[in-house]
Amino acid sequence: MLEKLRDRNNQIILGFIIVFLILFIRLSNLTIVEGEKRRESSENIRKKDIPIVAPRGEIKDRNGVLIAGNVPSFTVQLIRSELPKKELEEVAIKLMGMLDKKGESHIEFPIFIEDGEYYYSYDREIENWLQSLGKGYENLKDAEAVFDKIVAENLPFENLEKAKAQEYLIAMNITPPISVSKMKFLAEMEKEGFLGRYGLDINIDAEEAFKKIRDKYKISSEYSDIDARKILTIRDALKQQGYLQYIPLRIASDISEETAILIEEDGVELPGIVVAMEPKRQYKKGDLAAHVIGYLGKISREWEIKKYVNENKYSKSDIIGKTGIEGKYELVLKGQNGVKSVEVDTYGRTVNELGEVVKPVPGKNIYLTIDSNLQKIAEDNLKYALEEIQKGGTFKSKWGDYTYNDKTLKNATSGSVVVVDVNTGEILALANYPSYSPELFATGISNKDYQSLLPKNKRDPIAPRPLYNIASLTAVQPGSIFKMLVGLTAIEHGLDPARQFVDGKYIKIGDKTFGSWMWNDYRMSHGNNIDLYKAIEESVNYYFFNLSMDYDYYKKKPLNLGININSFLEYAEKFGLGDKTGIEIGEVAYGVPDPERKARTIKYLLKRKLEGISKDYFEDDILNDEEKLDNVLTEIVSWGDESPTKNTVVKRLMTVGVKEEKIDELADIIKYSYFNQMKFKEGDAFNLSIGQGDHAYTPLQMARYISAISNGGYLNDLRLTKKIGDEIVKGKAAEKIELRNDDNLNHIKKAMLQVTQGSKGTARTLFRDFPVKVAAKTGTAERFGKIPPESEVDYLKQHLSQIAPGISFESIDSKSSEILKQRKEELLKLQDELENIQEELTTLEEASSGDEDGNNDELQKKIDKVTAQRDKAKKKIIAKLTKGYFDEGTIMREAIKRLTNDKVTDEDIDRFKEDYDNFAWFVFFAPYEKPEIAVVTLLFQGGHGGYGGPIAREIFAEYFELKTPDEEEAEIITN
Repeated sequence: MLEKLRDRNNQIILGFIIVFLILFIRLSNLTIVEGEKRRESSENIRKKDIPIVAPRGEIKDRNGVLIAGNVPSFTVQLIRSELPKKELEEVAIKLMGMLDKKGESHIEFPIFIEDGEYYYSYDREIENWLQSLGKGYENLKDAEAVFDKIVAENLPFENLEKAKAQEYLIAMNITPPISVSKMKFLAEMEKEGFLGRYGLDINIDAEEAFKKIRDKYKISSEYSDIDARKILTIRDALKQQGYLQYIPLRIASDISEETAILIEEDGVELPGIVVAMEPKRQYKKGDLAAHVIGYLGKISREWEIKKYVNENKYSKSDIIGKTGIEGKYELVLKGQNGVKSVEVDTYGRTVNELGEVVKPVPGKNIYLTIDSNLQKIAEDNLKYALEEIQKGGTFKSKWGDYTYNDKTLKNATSGSVVVVDVNTGEILALANYPSYSPELFATGISNKDYQSLLPKNKRDPIAPRPLYNIASLTAVQPGSIFKMLVGLTAIEHGLDPARQFVDGKYIKIGDKTFGSWMWNDYRMSHGNNIDLYKAIEESVNYYFFNLSMDYDYYKKKPLNLGININSFLEYAEKFGLGDKTGIEIGEVAYGVPDPERKARTIKYLLKRKLEGISKDYFEDDILNDEEKLDNVLTEIVSWGDESPTKNTVVKRLMTVGVKEEKIDELADIIKYSYFNQMKFKEGDAFNLSIGQGDHAYTPLQMARYISAISNGGYLNDLRLTKKIGDEIVKGKAAEKIELRNDDNLNHIKKAMLQVTQGSKGTARTLFRDFPVKVAAKTGTAERFGKIPPESEVDYLKQHLSQIAPGISFESIDSKSSEILKQRKEELLKLQDELENIQEELTTLEEASSGDEDGNNDELQKKIDKVTAQRDKAKKKIIAKLTKGYFDEGTIMREAIKRLTNDKVTDEDIDRFKEDYDNFAWFVFFAPYEKPEIAVVTLLFQGGHGGYGGPIAREIFAEYFELKTPDEEEAEIITN
């Protein structure tokens, strides 16, 4: 046998047998074992699915009035299989010409021709961005040079790793369109991709590239370059599409009906071109309820990709709801896309349409609790009131004109209105001004339009912000509308609401005076017979000062009610002011004030102050050891709990490394500027009792609170949705507020009625002769501080001679440079510390990776500790970078103070800036006898609380369909 195998012929024969045997086994496997699978795969190669976009669910008001719906949007598409190759050029020229003539947006070839000049759109994009950065950037061509310049101007580090620099820039909200890993402009990378498709070098100029691509497609010389570019627009788009030519190529979206008709009429001359209908979001009522509805946008954030693309199979190019109801109920509104199947050839071109395999399922419709008529009344009158307040004009109304006498409220430019059904918590209207049109976002907002929605003065925290939902996201002091809670708490603890007090005009605590507004404005008293009803009717501060300390300050004797400020805050919690309201869209809640919070806040501020001035007061051995310095500062701050004397502070400072000659000076700062302010005092209680101090509530929270007063003490969650699809939305059952006696609320309601019906009620002129009785309260909350100018540097230059006479700009520039250098050195030191910590952490992690059993708990604890240190060090750096530490205006201010040896204070520097005006609140419920609705208005810098009254009156009249006597008479005559 072995001898036969040595025969060469036999070896060849055996080889053939083995080869054929292998082929036979493989063929059997393919045809028998894997036959079905292979057959299915073959079918799939020939059959392709095209998604059919499902109509988005509609959003309607409580009565079925359409607010956000869908309209057919005309889209121009090219079906490659239906366009003969020889006709492509003529079709492209004709189609693109029609679209250009009608001003329709469409896909573009990235080489443009203008006045004989050829240029890449990518290059122009980079140039425009560089020009927007200002002088010094326009001539830079290299991405790395641009990035380094941005880093040098914003970060005080040298030789910083690019990735680390990018991290810091992002924290500072600086996001240059540069790929740090490749150190190229993003547009430059797109250009490389475009040229790479045609095998062209990145350095080829635009005209030459155009010619080469034109030659590649053998475009006839009969066509001009302008017409050739139209052809290349289609050719390039088809090339990018590659094998996916069975999917219609979208050439233009959202074209006008006129353009669509023209294209359809020329259908014979435009083979392969179809006008398809796709649903497009339309906001039937324009910008009505924009902050409720929300807006759409492209998937962009990391969490959106995870939630929608990864978990719910969205396409990355899909438009989703970003805010409001559109965002909250995205998955409900989206619906399910359908599928149309086609057969394709080996080039990916459609050869046969197989029809719909899966029909699209529209998204569910959502019915809101909003009444669109009431919403429009709220929005229109909010805008009207603010416009009249700004010019000291008159709110004209068939119910009576209301004149705004204050001529100085030009900054009353923002506000909010909330209308709630007091018995169910349903929101009937939620209006903010300024607002925006969600239509801008329907198919993607332009940068120009987006910029127009940003605040003009970014340094002013309450500057008008059209995209901001004031009703749910802005929490401010409530002013006098908090007084009802103080009064209720006192009644609950035994106060007779008819008990009368004397308005003693003011109470003096140290060098501070706390007075009633009658004293503050007119040096007069509210009188000697102030009971609870009159105290709320006339908003008598003195009355509530008494209650806050359980003491009659005029008679100088205790009230013996057993109450204090914590009692009032407990009732604030009961009425929901410490919690969110339950509304479906985003909201904030900061809780009720905590008397201990003041101490915590001052401790925090003291530590920040000591960190900022440590280099001037501590010895080098402390300064050079960050951990030791932090421990010393923490120890100093902790002394505040004992409220030590200055002498004690001095003695202790002698032992913690403070420079001997600086001890007394530092002790003064610690003791008098911080420790003495930590204790919760009478003045703090006074402020909290009249809605000032640390209170901060949103209009939604106040609407919930007023509803609970009016409906007998039931706390409803607020909501915006009434029905989703066919399912009725059942709100959470109202929570009954636990009171000692529910009838005590009647005293508060009676007092609120006197605000509109009493002889001196703060809203008497608005509602005294109204056909239905209304209970209300006005509130004026002080907004302390100065309005920051758009440019601090320009402000300082303008007023320098008055702020610091004799100080020259040259000396300020010199001192500013010195301060900037110091601050850079401080930050560099922090960065060095961070890098050392990171090195230590890396070493520990390497050691941990060698511990295969993972039994070294001590090592893991050390890793956790060093990780925390690293994070803390990084936060310190980012805090300095993001909080104006290197801001030119901030440094100029510091330079002025140092040049004057701190004789010029921050108050001196800011004295030429405008003061903020007051927040103006107005709340009411109606009808008084059987309440149905509550209305809350908040006007930023709106002067007096009563100024929101005319808005509320118009809403009330619309809700109850009231008619004036003249209208009723005319109706009778007509009938």
